[in-house]
Amino acid sequence: MNAKDLYPNENLKNICYINNVIKNPNIIIGDYTYYNCEKNPETFETECVLYHYKEFGDKLIIGKFCSIGENVKFMMNAANHNLNAITTYPFTAIMQKENKINKKHLSELPNKGDTVIGNDVWIGMNTFIMPGVHIGDGAVIGANSLVAKNVAPYTIVAGNPIREIRKRFNEEEIEILLSTKWWDWDIEKIKENLDIILSPDVSKLSKL
Repeated sequence: MNAKDLYPNENLKNICYINNVIKNPNIIIGDYTYYNCEKNPETFETECVLYHYKEFGDKLIIGKFCSIGENVKFMMNAANHNLNAITTYPFTAIMQKENKINKKHLSELPNKGDTVIGNDVWIGMNTFIMPGVHIGDGAVIGANSLVAKNVAPYTIVAGNPIREIRKRFNEEEIEILLSTKWWDWDIEKIKENLDIILSPDVSKLSKL
């Protein structure tokens, strides 16, 4: 298991560690996070991250050990239109050469900040994530969901718009998981303790 490998399994070319293919410095991906796409998972940056223009400066930050299903879309802030103006028509985008109005009006467009996905998050296929959303560590997003609000750690959500299905663990167990931060361990320590990490017994994790 090597974070520098493009494909974690050479027999499965539909899964790649996407931090090895990202070129945009405003997209930050943690080690071992993969994108699953039957056609070409290496296209994550161009196919999944929408309206990500450098003029806005917003970042897409995804933690370690995340599982991202096919056709997940991250809508970034440049997709927003100004609801307070007389028109919602994006003259600023259409008239890029008209610098007189471009800089002024770009600053007036809604900007919800960076989109931040925690560690060990599973995002089901065809999910749509809106700008500025924060998804906590260990969360699960059901397939075909619209995520327009923050998701708490270790919470399962699904739907359009999303609704909470349940917590994956009780509050005490979630505290242990968030404080242990197993995803920050050296990969060798992770592999040595897979029997515990792959079990439901959080109490054993707290003893390591």
